[in-house]
Amino acid sequence: MHIRYRKVPGKIVASAALVALLGVGAATLSVDMIADFEGYVPEAYQDPVGIWTKCFGDTEDVVPGARYTFDQCVDSLNAAVYAHAGPVLSCVPGLAEQPYKVRAAFVSMAYNIGPHGFCTSFVARYANAGEWERACKRMAEIYKTAKGKELPGLVRRRQAESALCLQGLREGR
Repeated sequence: MHIRYRKVPGKIVASAALVALLGVGAATLSVDMIADFEGYVPEAYQDPVGIWTKCFGDTEDVVPGARYTFDQCVDSLNAAVYAHAGPVLSCVPGLAEQPYKVRAAFVSMAYNIGPHGFCTSFVARYANAGEWERACKRMAEIYKTAKGKELPGLVRRRQAESALCLQGLREGR
């Protein structure tokens, strides 16, 4: 299957609601990172495991055969990131006090694997136990497959999320 990704035609700005939830640094970095890894596809398509998807990897309210404007895709991305960030902040309460790069890495991973998958992962368990470095390192080790096959894009994404998370811990706020 070949997905026709497009060049992003403009700047993606994090919504005010997302900034209020995550802070400006984490919101901006989350949106940018997710957009980069998901790619921009302004029409409905099926992802590698057959899930109907649109825009920047959004799987909500997808209409097979539909096309979406850039503004619709930006709105969809912001709404989807917001919808994933809330549960992550709830299941890892200490995340709100972590540096923005750690918050962005956690939200990016949750966007890709879903809030339930994230909240039941060892990443969340380690973070809730106060083992932040272990949680960051674990990100690079899990959820890299689709239908049992390791995907290079998921490997790169998990490595980038892990590296961003660790960088956030080293740099602090």
